[in-house]
Amino acid sequence: MRQIEQLGAARSLRQHIAKVQNGCSKADTSRAGGPLLSRWSRQKWLLPETFTTFRFTSKTSKSSLKNQARSPMLALVAVVSLSSTLGHRFYNQPKLDVGTKAPQTIKAPASASIPDYKTTEEQRKAARIGAVAILMLDPAVDGQIYRELEQFLQQGSELRKAVGPFPFASPSVLSNTAQVYLRGCPEWEWRSIVAQAGDKSATSERLSLDSPAIAAATDNKSQQDAIAQLQAYSRSVSKADFQSLTDRISEARRRYLNAVEALEQPSVSGFRQIYDTSLFDLSDAAWQKTQTGMSRAAKRMVAQGIPQGLPKEILKEAVKLQVADEVPLESQALAVEGLTAILQPNLVRDPEETKQLAELAAQNVKPVMIAVEQGEIIVAQGKEISQEDFVLLDYFGLSRRGVNWLGLAGFVCLVGGAIAIVLLVERHYRLRRRDHLLLLLLTLSAPVLVNLGLPWTSLPAIGILAGGFYGSAVGVTVVGLLSALLPVGLNVELIHLVASGAGGLLGAFMAGRLRSREELALLGLALGLTQGTVYLVGTLIASAAVGAIWYVVLGTVGAQSLAGLAWSVVAIGISPYLEHVFDLITPTRLAELANPNRPLLKKLAAEAPGTFQHTLFVASLAEAAARELGCNVELVRAGTLYHDIGKMHDPLGFCENQMGGGNKHDEINDPWASADIIKKHVSEGLVMARKHRLPKAIQAFIPEHQGTMLIAYFYHQAQQIAAKEIEDLKIALPDANNSKLAIASRQVREEDFRYDGPIPQSRETGILMLADSCEAALRSLKDATHEEALNMVNRILRARWQDNQLLDSGLTREDMSLIAEIFVRVWEQFNHKRIAYPSAVFTPR
Repeated sequence: MRQIEQLGAARSLRQHIAKVQNGCSKADTSRAGGPLLSRWSRQKWLLPETFTTFRFTSKTSKSSLKNQARSPMLALVAVVSLSSTLGHRFYNQPKLDVGTKAPQTIKAPASASIPDYKTTEEQRKAARIGAVAILMLDPAVDGQIYRELEQFLQQGSELRKAVGPFPFASPSVLSNTAQVYLRGCPEWEWRSIVAQAGDKSATSERLSLDSPAIAAATDNKSQQDAIAQLQAYSRSVSKADFQSLTDRISEARRRYLNAVEALEQPSVSGFRQIYDTSLFDLSDAAWQKTQTGMSRAAKRMVAQGIPQGLPKEILKEAVKLQVADEVPLESQALAVEGLTAILQPNLVRDPEETKQLAELAAQNVKPVMIAVEQGEIIVAQGKEISQEDFVLLDYFGLSRRGVNWLGLAGFVCLVGGAIAIVLLVERHYRLRRRDHLLLLLLTLSAPVLVNLGLPWTSLPAIGILAGGFYGSAVGVTVVGLLSALLPVGLNVELIHLVASGAGGLLGAFMAGRLRSREELALLGLALGLTQGTVYLVGTLIASAAVGAIWYVVLGTVGAQSLAGLAWSVVAIGISPYLEHVFDLITPTRLAELANPNRPLLKKLAAEAPGTFQHTLFVASLAEAAARELGCNVELVRAGTLYHDIGKMHDPLGFCENQMGGGNKHDEINDPWASADIIKKHVSEGLVMARKHRLPKAIQAFIPEHQGTMLIAYFYHQAQQIAAKEIEDLKIALPDANNSKLAIASRQVREEDFRYDGPIPQSRETGILMLADSCEAALRSLKDATHEEALNMVNRILRARWQDNQLLDSGLTREDMSLIAEIFVRVWEQFNHKRIAYPSAVFTPR
């Protein structure tokens, strides 16, 4: 049926071109327009005068002007309602408040003792914050210290084992000092000592010829003592015994050098670098005592507790005091370095005990009572009123409470300015009156909750809903202005407000960019973390006693995070209801409506499969054009999928569903009845859309994609039938004049063959009309070139433009050229070439 319409439109177009060519001169056609018209002129197509004289204003239409109409009554209601709920402090504001100067001397009319609740609460809060934290030992840290100490001592024992036992000779033969010297002296020096202490002739065979001068004199006392002791031993024992001693010394020297090299190698734990060669100079008894002393000192210090932030210098001094009586003098330096590196803070805050202590400190703060005697001066004239003075004045009714008309008027101006800013920001989004009403209701929820005494504001939920419904710009503007107005008119804790405002701004900024409920759920988690973090930072900045308030702050931070998460859950939960009540289209809802498993789309695919396939191709064309022109792609996709649902009322009345069968309209043989069937798919589609509660923005695609176009095929068929009837009447009534014959025959009125409209009222529905018009023609092309396809698409688009179907759509002449290029590009992607397989591929082996 769509191909029939295209043929009729082409016939009508050719007739119109012929008329224009006959009635216009070349000079007239050359003035038809700019570069775009010149391009169309090269394609042998001339535009009517209406095309060149009509002026478009981008993105404006009758419906958009109606949608953007401002309601003075709604604006007045908004100003009054917001001022009344937000400006609560101006209704009962004392003129003689804290910080103002007394106009006269005021005396107490009676004796009284009055509690100052505000000062009492401030003192209790200060007591909670300033309470000393209760510390406790951390068993995990204690265990780590003991494990590291054991590892440290074990590494020391392994290093000493590699050196061998010490002393390696009897002290009666060589003193410990001499043994230490001989084990660590340079090789050439050791050979010199052996040469001087033993038999020179026997020893010289084992000396290298390039050694330093053996007989060189030395002033080294340790060397002289070692030489003297070796010489004395060599004179008292046999040559074999002396040789045995020098062999033991050489073995000790070898093992000592290997141990020194191992000491210099890095270890995984890092404790080996603490040791030095003094470890090898300790006797086994001294090393055993060092290990025992270090273990005792560590246990005492761990039991006493090491607080956080203790400087290393102080810790080192404490370790020196602990090891002074436990470790031998020669190993104290080693023990101090080791314990200082191993010991770490093991005292942590006990939250429960600290909280109990803080609450006890707060309870110990007695209520602040202000006593005054009758006739006593409360405040002298010209003196600034303090908190204590205000409590007395307010108690006796002398604070002069009343409506602050000047402040209220200024606040009303602030509210009016905020509303004007919102209207200025949202003018690009063409919001309706119902959208303004929803924004007003969302905004009113915040001051209402504050006035009810709830500790949480609804700013996070307002941000998610406003940003998701109307875009990030509107949402951020509403939340930002509301956050600024709340502390002006209401008593709100600033840190709570800043945290909620931060969560609301994040929700407003991100909600409009998300496309699924799952993403919104993740946004709720991010919102809760943001709100909690901002509250923590604000509390730490505002408090001087940062180190002692963690027990209070962490609980409140968790509550703030949970509040942000809870408001996001509320926003996500009520958003579907608000979408239906206020007829809203959000990216999430559009994505859900575009799901092919929706009942209405599944029914369309089952009952009118040809129409469903036609819809999918039209959606591909329209989406590509909408994306290129910066339109609402999600709206175009969803609207296109539902634009032909009305064809389900009579699927066989449309050629795409006839599947090669007979044409129903040939059997009817009545163009008037056939036109009614074709037109009915619009009215029936609207009925189905309302029944399934589709948004009005989606419903608009159903009538506007056809506009008021002429059903040209049946219109010309009706004209032919009417002309034939007149010819038959002329034969039957040769004496009748033409007027009587026209009356006797059936009337062919063009409006009977046009859709009821309206014409497209937005760029999105205009794009759908063009894609729907080109779909059948593009499908009919097989081996056409790019230029041939583009020429055909341009002819169809110009026909729609010439028929004034796009007057209110906001599409411009430049857009038409771009749309044609996009349609052809998409068609080429669908109509790509395939490789022809040889017949042998399909022949079974």
